[in-house]
Amino acid sequence: MTTTLVFDVNETMLDLAALDQHFERTFGDTRVRREWFALVLRNALTMTIIGDYSDFTAIAGASLDMVAKARGVTMSPDHRALILRQMTALPPHADVPESLQRLQDAGLCLVALTNSPPEVANKQLGNAGLAPHFDHILSVHAVGRLKPHPDVYRHAAAAIGASLEEMMMVAAHDWDIAGAMAVGMKGAYVLRPGMVRNPLFSEPTLTGETMTEIADTILAWL
Repeated sequence: MTTTLVFDVNETMLDLAALDQHFERTFGDTRVRREWFALVLRNALTMTIIGDYSDFTAIAGASLDMVAKARGVTMSPDHRALILRQMTALPPHADVPESLQRLQDAGLCLVALTNSPPEVANKQLGNAGLAPHFDHILSVHAVGRLKPHPDVYRHAAAAIGASLEEMMMVAAHDWDIAGAMAVGMKGAYVLRPGMVRNPLFSEPTLTGETMTEIADTILAWL
């Protein structure tokens, strides 16, 4: 029986589209924001595979520098700092606050598990107004590995005193779901616009196009 829901933060709950205006000003194209964050994830996954670790904010900054260099753009230090700073002030997707409230009201344990360092994670969820919904806000920093490394999910279970079998990972990234399910957790895949599941990964326990659909299904199970 699933009693603990573990939520990814960036893109799953928080809307990175709020950064588009800054990418438009710096690069002249809002689509560069998606290019940049895909590179952030690629670099994070590569570091995980080779057994290395860097602060996720540092990876985001390095990836921003890489995009600027690849595009031949001279990025001012102020614009660079602004984009990274705005990562702590992202709004939630519209379907998130009510869904979390419903799940919380049902008595489920809600946990945030993010690649962001602890101080960033707390700022992100606090500024978005989501922090009160969570029993625990966990960062991979305590493990020194980035998701989807197995140790991250095992550490989360140990930190909250739950078994992996009673936990469900909720994320908009198929690799996050795959990592969680590989160690025994269930997985709920939020198909945010533009997201496509890798068919080589295990089928998620449930899939929904919105957080509302995910919450509806979980509450129906209860």
